[in-house]
Amino acid sequence: MGACRGRFASRTPDGFQAISAGKYDYRGYAVPSKQYSVCGGYPDALARVGQLLSQECEAVDFMDINMGCPIDLVCDKNAGSALLRQPKRMEQIVRATATALGEVPLTFKTRKGFNDGEDVAHTFLHKAGEWGAAAVTLHGRTRQQRYSRLADWDYIAQVGRNCATTGLQLVGNGDVFSYTDWNAHMGESGGHLASLMIGRGALIKPWLFTEIKEQRHWDISAGERLDLYRQFAAAGLEHWGSDSRGVESTRRFLLEWLSFTHRYVPVGLIEVLPQAMNHRPPAYRGRNELESLLGSDDPQDWLRISEMLLGPPPAPISFAPKHKSNSYASPPGGASEADMARG
Repeated sequence: MGACRGRFASRTPDGFQAISAGKYDYRGYAVPSKQYSVCGGYPDALARVGQLLSQECEAVDFMDINMGCPIDLVCDKNAGSALLRQPKRMEQIVRATATALGEVPLTFKTRKGFNDGEDVAHTFLHKAGEWGAAAVTLHGRTRQQRYSRLADWDYIAQVGRNCATTGLQLVGNGDVFSYTDWNAHMGESGGHLASLMIGRGALIKPWLFTEIKEQRHWDISAGERLDLYRQFAAAGLEHWGSDSRGVESTRRFLLEWLSFTHRYVPVGLIEVLPQAMNHRPPAYRGRNELESLLGSDDPQDWLRISEMLLGPPPAPISFAPKHKSNSYASPPGGASEADMARG
């Protein structure tokens, strides 16, 4: 079983009042102040986690169970997306954990189904409120897809209609990368979605929430983007310490983040707006040297950026991203969907 403390990656521009009254503002964008995201496959273990959170932690906004993670390490332990093969087990986990949490709201996230062609979420998600869930997030892909092909928003809307009949708040998830994506998915849901969750889009361009709030494509400068990395590095050193071990821990996570952020194409350079999540970014020359550097897909350039913020590493290192969650469209003769799913 794994757990991490974090912040929910998305909310309506006015905040998700049904879940939390506490807020954290990023340039005026409100999100809950504290949530705990966990994964696991056994009701007793997750109920114990819920009990500990409610008794030992202060000001917990809500606890979220990840029942949608597609990676083998998680699914092999009967957690994450593997639970889609056992809806009854999902129910047992939610009921036990919600009871243990008491007044702390419980949410969970999941996918359409485990295998392609075997969508199952619509058969039970509308019942999750009866189990004790305050809200549910649905990713519009199966576990087999991983991140290949586009998310199925028609299916999310269908499940949203089902959930609306029982009063359960459903949050849609998948490929939201611009304010126009947000507007389209919220509008096409017919009012049956409480909000949207943003994952990779926020990793690639964390100012996406500002774009949604202000309803604009933000042509953020390379200097402003570098300032975000500076803030990240400072937070990492504050958390892990400024000794050599703390610096290298910060560098490792910074490099993982850079493996996402290089995919952003500046608004002032892209030919067609908005940039789509499933389109491979074209090679481009930035409006200055820094902008070109930030758009490089070469891990050695990511190391250069880390050195600008953290100094050189104590010994030469090589880096390869741990999580290759791309969903690029496959060109003729290119990688198959199966290859992309494995990535």
